[in-house]
Amino acid sequence: MPDPSLKTAAVIYNPIKVDIEAPRAAVNSAASDAGWGESLWLETSVDDVGQGVTRQAIDQGADLVIAAGGDGTVRAVAEALRGSDVPVALLPSGTGNLLARNLKLTLNDMEASVRSAFTGVDRAIDLGVIDIERADTSRSRHVFVVMAGMGIDAKMIKNTDDDLKAKAGWAAYVGAITKSLRDPDELHLRFRLNDEPAKRATVHTLILGNCGSLPANILLLPEAVVDDGLFDLLLMRPGGVLGWIRIWAKVAWLNGIVRRTKTGRALAGEHKNDRDLHYQTGTKFVARLSRPEEIELDGDGFGQAVAFNARIDPGALKVRVPADA
Repeated sequence: MPDPSLKTAAVIYNPIKVDIEAPRAAVNSAASDAGWGESLWLETSVDDVGQGVTRQAIDQGADLVIAAGGDGTVRAVAEALRGSDVPVALLPSGTGNLLARNLKLTLNDMEASVRSAFTGVDRAIDLGVIDIERADTSRSRHVFVVMAGMGIDAKMIKNTDDDLKAKAGWAAYVGAITKSLRDPDELHLRFRLNDEPAKRATVHTLILGNCGSLPANILLLPEAVVDDGLFDLLLMRPGGVLGWIRIWAKVAWLNGIVRRTKTGRALAGEHKNDRDLHYQTGTKFVARLSRPEEIELDGDGFGQAVAFNARIDPGALKVRVPADA
């Protein structure tokens, strides 16, 4: 049992994605240097992707949870830590590392990430909370730290070969994107944003984002801020091939490159909606679909939904970041 007189870290790790021996040595060394006690080591599994072992860590008195794994592990840990005083430190692994990217954390220096876990400061960020309704009327509640989506992103994730993803990383999504773009089905939905009147829309893709950066320098939601108490809504409906070209130009060039600097943002001017991309912000979003549609949270498929109710929970998660961030 951990020494109750000393602070304790709990490492929640995905044994499939993380070779734990190197992190174990780094964590033990950093904990000792910081005057902390012996760390807890808890594995995720198919039946418990992180929520259960994180609650176990809290019950055992952990003062810090270190999430060692991909975006799915981080999301599950965040779900269990929501609203608690226990912070999470990220030890990035896997393909996306979406939250780490958006917080501008080190991705490829494991020892630096571990040191930051024990010497850094806590930053409160928002969480998205979403209630998903299935075709059989069952409901489940989840959180997302980066984004929730329907349309091309959810279909892309469904169409991605998991074995190829493990070997080729982000490049594995290329074929899935191509397959998803050929899908002619659109989303038909009735929705309400905040307390505005209900509306109907036909769109190709719907995104609710807590932060907006993706791998490959893609800035999908240029105004998204992880701690502003708002989510960013993106409705995408390109008009044919030219519409996709316009979207790619805006997302990859204008958002991904020009808007990343203060000078570029001044040159680009205020973000404006057009017929291909429509942006809004809010705190509540309710939608019902005309048929079951694929839904994803933080890059993981969550099956099909016929409706969902999403909201932002401001400052609900504490993330340990470098002291000089």
